[in-house]
Parts: sequence; C-alpha cells; structure tokens
Amino acid sequence: MSRVQLALRVPDLAASIAFYSKLFGTEPAKLRDGYANFAIAAPPLKLVLVQGAPGEDTRMDHLGVEVETSEAVHAATARLANQGLATDVENDTTCCYAVQDKVWVHGPGQEPWEVYVVKADTDTPKKQQGSTCCAGPAPT
Repeated sequence: MSRVQLALRVPDLAASIAFYSKLFGTEPAKLRDGYANFAIAAPPLKLVLVQGAPGEDTRMDHLGVEVETSEAVHAATARLANQGLATDVENDTTCCYAVQDKVWVHGPGQEPWEVYVVKADTDTPKKQQGSTCCAGPAPT
C-alpha cells in the first residue's frame, strides 16, 4: 500500500495532536520530542507534525509518498529522472525518527516531495550534518 504524506510544521504540537486526533479519530502512531505522526487508515494518509516556532502559523514542511520497499523508491527515482525531473537520492538516511531510503523532487512552486520507505524506527530525529530531514533539500 502507498499513501500520501503531509508534513506540517506547527507552533503548538500538543494542541495539533489533540486537533488531528479528533479530526481523524485516531491517536498518533509515533510520538517523540517535537514530533508526532499519524498512520491514518481512512483516508490513507501519513500525517506528520513537526514542532515549529511558538506563535508562528502552521505551514507545510514537505509532501511525500510512502511506499513499501526500497525497490519502489528506486523505481520512482528512475521514473522521475526519465521524466526530466532533478532528483536527490538519500539511502539509509535517518530522518523523522526512522531509517529511510528516499528520493526528493520539487514541484513548479519549489514544494518539496519525497518518495520514501521506512526501513526501521529510531530514537534519532535527524541524520548527520547537512540533513534534508523534515524540510526537504534546497531547490536545485
């Protein structure tokens, strides 16, 4: 199963968790310091909440498509590159409390999209220096 991911940077994580729990009728699948994600069955959605700055409006952090295997990420990478899109590949990267393989592309408005697979959970929020985690890479 694939599902769309929406990652939001929110000023009040606790209030956002309470709101989205009510909206979708489910509790977060993962809670960490400054981070929550919901694996929503209907509609199929991965909703990610990332702690932002207090007092700021909620904003989109990035968009994504979660797939089941690394092979699906590699197939998406080839398909996107063959369509002339600039791709940024990250394999075995730690991001958003998970080890992932992923490929990033940007839409015409520079909105960051990732196609990714979660290979394992971790207690580490982000990868090493230079991470594109939870913000997408700089547009190319």
